[in-house]
Amino acid sequence: MVRKTAASSNPADAAQTAHAGAASAESKRQRVIKKYPNRRLYDTQTSSYVTLTEIKQLVMEGQSFVVRDAKSGEDLTRSLLLQIILEEESAGSPMFTEAVLANIIRFYGHSMQGHMGAYLESNLQSLMMMQSKMGHQSQNIMSQMQEQMQKQTAQFLSAFGLKP
Repeated sequence: MVRKTAASSNPADAAQTAHAGAASAESKRQRVIKKYPNRRLYDTQTSSYVTLTEIKQLVMEGQSFVVRDAKSGEDLTRSLLLQIILEEESAGSPMFTEAVLANIIRFYGHSMQGHMGAYLESNLQSLMMMQSKMGHQSQNIMSQMQEQMQKQTAQFLSAFGLKP
């Protein structure tokens, strides 16, 4: 009986093995939150149940985590993050206007859908970099930057025939 080793297998298998190993190492570094059918969230790092508010705090602190369905192991992280955004938008003063939300919806199924996420992410990262460089020096600079981003967004949308 001949046993194949990773070195003697084909490159595609070796890449899959390497990717699986990297994913395994990644999950060890990431905090794992399990979501149970009763909608409770269990933090495996602290061995305790956590609330959505505590998950939001992890996000605010920049901690890496993944939310998994306790039974199936399905990744529910995006769903939970969207739930946090929904709660934030429903309470207090919302960040997104109806026009912004409508435009985001219009990008689903559009040929530029894949680019829109990267565009938003890039602009948010730029905003965060500027904010960290400035600290809390000037609200005026932030409002100018916000105006500039609104102009860029309007140009981006109009370039693809969407309403700004």
